[in-house]
Amino acid sequence: MTSLLQILLLILDVVWFILIAHIIMSWLINFQVLNLQQDLVRQIWFGLNRLLEPLYGPLRRILPPMGGLDLAPLVVLIGIYAIRIVLQNNAAAFY
Repeated sequence: MTSLLQILLLILDVVWFILIAHIIMSWLINFQVLNLQQDLVRQIWFGLNRLLEPLYGPLRRILPPMGGLDLAPLVVLIGIYAIRIVLQNNAAAFY
């Protein structure tokens, strides 16, 4: 059962890093450091969007509009961190 806990924590870590990459890339695109006219940048951007839209979509419908500020990534990051805390605090159940 320990391996199940480690697999769950690994999945949460991978999602965490994908979210961080998406957030940083969105900043770089908004500040015009990266250009979506480049094929590689566009493919990575749309790939990350397709991966993360199932997480962001339901939250964007619930969260109120903030005038261009998207809080869905922040809520997902907090949610992943909370799930990680719950799993680590209940790690004894996996032994």
